[in-house]
Amino acid sequence: MSEYRLEMRGVVKTFPGVKALNGAQLRLRPGTVHALMGENGAGKSTLMKCMFGIYKMDEGEIYYEGEKVSITDPLMALHKGIAMVHQELQPIPARSVAENIFLGRYPLKRVLGIPFVDHEKMNTDTAALLKKVRMNFDPKQPVGSLSVSQMQSVEIAKAVSANCKVLILDEPTSSLTQNEVEALFRIVEDLRAEGVSIVYISHKMDEILRISDEVTIMRDGQYIGTWDAKELTTEFIITKMVGRELTNLFPARENKPGEVVFEVENFTSINPKSFRNVNFNLRKGEILGVGAQRTELMEGLFGIRSHTTGTIRYKGQKLEVRRPKDAIDRSIAMLTEDRRATGIMGVLSVADNISIASLRKYLDFGFYLNSKKVEELVQDNVRKMAIKTPSSKTQIQSLSGGNQQKVLIGRWLANDPDVLILDEPTRGIDVGAKYEIYCIIADLAKQGKSIIMISSEMSELIGMSDRVMVMCDGRVTGFIDGADANQENIMELATRFE
Repeated sequence: MSEYRLEMRGVVKTFPGVKALNGAQLRLRPGTVHALMGENGAGKSTLMKCMFGIYKMDEGEIYYEGEKVSITDPLMALHKGIAMVHQELQPIPARSVAENIFLGRYPLKRVLGIPFVDHEKMNTDTAALLKKVRMNFDPKQPVGSLSVSQMQSVEIAKAVSANCKVLILDEPTSSLTQNEVEALFRIVEDLRAEGVSIVYISHKMDEILRISDEVTIMRDGQYIGTWDAKELTTEFIITKMVGRELTNLFPARENKPGEVVFEVENFTSINPKSFRNVNFNLRKGEILGVGAQRTELMEGLFGIRSHTTGTIRYKGQKLEVRRPKDAIDRSIAMLTEDRRATGIMGVLSVADNISIASLRKYLDFGFYLNSKKVEELVQDNVRKMAIKTPSSKTQIQSLSGGNQQKVLIGRWLANDPDVLILDEPTRGIDVGAKYEIYCIIADLAKQGKSIIMISSEMSELIGMSDRVMVMCDGRVTGFIDGADANQENIMELATRFE
């Protein structure tokens, strides 16, 4: 038997205009968590898609259980015991939790010799599986009714249900609460104890150093090296990832918030289990940090969700927001949490995705689109955001998750908003790109832009916010000055149930 359960050797993968992988490699031992790290565009997800049969390698070899194999599609990968939880979720919203978990392998029963899907067994097996992985969902519940974090949990349960020997987790905690992260780690530890080889892709250093046995780092599609996780430090990992030392994780706070420009009073959701009686204000040039899982509130303020009571004032004037266009017309922008479902237009180009929110500015005579000016806008944002793309005409769905996120931020910057609601702006983005986005956010605040930043990363809230608004059970429980914010006082307010 080979020392390694799976080996990838000399993998090369080229897309039009870019060499995504150039001699990449990976070796997985049984019963270990192997972290795969690198900046956005380093080739991590591409390498995993080659392993899972989504992409065909141009060159390279895969050895599984000591034998050379050819994996041509995901179904073949699943049959061999390889499962993958993708960074970008692709559930079937109208179908139930059970149907999503057993998609393509429904249990069958025969009636008069005719096969039918055995829904009773499927729902029973799903309930047992969800109990095993500590997830409290109704198997019959439509997946479309779940939050992003709950959908991600269902995808993890789906992978676990396949009794896999190799499990790929691509940014599995990007939308999970801390409690959900702890639940995931318990699942990972159970699987490791059962001998499963786990590939763990994440940009969160504390997770990597806590959960991993080995770490492989990639840069620009190439293999840099593999190390024992116990020997590594955050500084060493960052240096190997970016190819240089990165001394500051957050830019210096130089903005000086001014007068109040945005006010919310007694804002209550139509959903009794969501936000209620929310009151806060936002000052000119301020970065107001808000803890994770506040998406419904921000979508309500932007006109995506309905509310029963509440008043919004923008620069002293009452603002009626019944749909997103009302907010956009008043220079309010929102970067949504789930870039695939509510952000990118996958089949359209990078140029289309950047310019879509500001096309009206580039109409000559009210109806003729000035393509030259639009392209100048796009190129300026590609350069400013350091977006890695072969050209502005490239379909956005072919970019890495981090570069897709940069395009979406560029979209709203092109519209020159006064108030920006940024829901997890650095989700799925590496440390180098995070710093670039932090600098953009800080620079916008210095220019007088007002920013609400939702983040599930405590260090990000503390490092970036002028003030932190803390909520618990749908209510605001307090505000903390950014200079005084720390994990202890934020968590104290975040667990203050009324």
